[in-house]
Amino acid sequence: MISEKMQKALNDQINAEFFSAYLYLAMAAYFEEKNLPGFAHWMEVQYEEETMHAMKMYRYVVDRGGRAQFKAIEEPQKDWDSPLAAFEATYEHEQYITSRINDLMKLASELSDFTTQSFLKWYLDEQVEEEANVDEIVQSFHLMGNDSRGLFMLDRELKLRQASPDPTAP
Repeated sequence: MISEKMQKALNDQINAEFFSAYLYLAMAAYFEEKNLPGFAHWMEVQYEEETMHAMKMYRYVVDRGGRAQFKAIEEPQKDWDSPLAAFEATYEHEQYITSRINDLMKLASELSDFTTQSFLKWYLDEQVEEEANVDEIVQSFHLMGNDSRGLFMLDRELKLRQASPDPTAP
C-alpha cells in the first residue's frame, strides 16, 4: 500500500507529466505554423513520451492500492521567439522535471518506501536521456548560427525521430 504522502506527490507528478505533454504539443503546433514539420514531429513524439510517463506513474499508483487524482492542466505557452528559444525552453523544462523526480526520490527515501525508489529509478535514468537529447539539439542550433540551410537540415534530421517503446507494455 502506498502512503498518502507519496500518493499525493506522485499525483502531482502525474499532473506535471501531462502538462509536459501539453506543452510539447503546443510547441508542435508552433513548429507546424513555422513550416518546420521535422521539429513538429519531434515534439509530437515528445508529447507521446510524456503521456506514456504519466500513464506509467498512474498505473504504479493504482497498482500500489492508491488512487490517481487529477487536477486541471495549466495552459501552456503558445509562441516562442525562435525555434532555438523553443528548444531552450524545452531544455529548461526537462531540468525542472528532473528536479521534481529528484524530490520524489528524496521523499520516497525519507518514507523508507523502497518500492517507489525502485520505480523512480527508471525516471531518473530517463531524465538523463531527455536532457542530453534536447541539449544536443540546442548545441546544433548554436553551431549553425543563423544559417537557414542548417535549420533545413536539422528539421529533416528531427523528422526521423521514432517513439521509444512503451515501458508499461507487457
